[in-house]
Amino acid sequence: MVNLLGGQISVKSRGGKGTAFSLWLPISRNAPAAVSLTAGEMAERVGKFVAPPETANLPSAETTGKGPLALLIDDQEDILNYLKVLLAGNYRLATARDGEEGLAKAKELVPDIIVSDVMMPKMDGIELCAALRAGQATSHIPVILLTAKADLDSRIAGLEQGADAYLAKPFDKAELLVRMRKLLELRDALKKSYLAAAGLAEATGLPEPQELPAREDAFVRKVRQAVAAHLDDFELDVQALCRELHLSQSQLQRKLSALTGLSPVRFIRRIRLNHARELLQDPERSVTSVAFDTGFNDPDYFSRVFRQEFGETPTEYRESLQT
Repeated sequence: MVNLLGGQISVKSRGGKGTAFSLWLPISRNAPAAVSLTAGEMAERVGKFVAPPETANLPSAETTGKGPLALLIDDQEDILNYLKVLLAGNYRLATARDGEEGLAKAKELVPDIIVSDVMMPKMDGIELCAALRAGQATSHIPVILLTAKADLDSRIAGLEQGADAYLAKPFDKAELLVRMRKLLELRDALKKSYLAAAGLAEATGLPEPQELPAREDAFVRKVRQAVAAHLDDFELDVQALCRELHLSQSQLQRKLSALTGLSPVRFIRRIRLNHARELLQDPERSVTSVAFDTGFNDPDYFSRVFRQEFGETPTEYRESLQT
């Protein structure tokens, strides 16, 4: 802002003695005519993290619609406003004013990515990151920490608690956008790996299971095991699975979708159909008995979804094994 006004700023500081800031702003009788700027234009002109003044034109936090859901956490209104201007249009947005509120919203909404300040009341960003990583519903969420504390020890503390990126204020908006996009692209790239680790996709060309984040790999395997344990139960549905995993339906929906790209309904169905394909390799078993043994109480429906998944009916699949 000093540069925009044509001024100068300097600082003198001595350890244990104090700090003095000096600011010079020019006074001129030749000021330019006032220019009316929109909120977005003001954010562009000011840059970094200063908020646009016209709050009436700011996008509201909106969790519905399309795009990844980003949770923004900061106790300073101007920074939240600037982040909303910066991310609106590409992300769905939710906001929180401190770490405790942010943690509660993260558990409720299970966002795709979190951008949080470090220095906040009630719970700071480092504590928030540790709590997110400890929670079953939130451990997978990418976290970017923003802070004025750019020293090495502070960055290491954030990274040790599971932060995926650490940006010093004033942050560069282009760097923030790239970091967010790359973290979400990495999450998408890992989806096939988690499916392969759970035995639901081909592992060719994918990372070895031991290279995957252990907590997320274990979660996907746990969900698979919970389904496999009740494979022939016609009444196994998403609600029953949520009770066994101690998660709400929305938490399971968002976490499983983030990790595998599959909804809980499709995840359950894929496990059933994969096992059905194994059972069909036994010529002594009828298609109807295979359907019942994998939790389908309607053989016709079983044949339809089998074809949707594998491109052929159970009978056609069995015939292809004999050729």
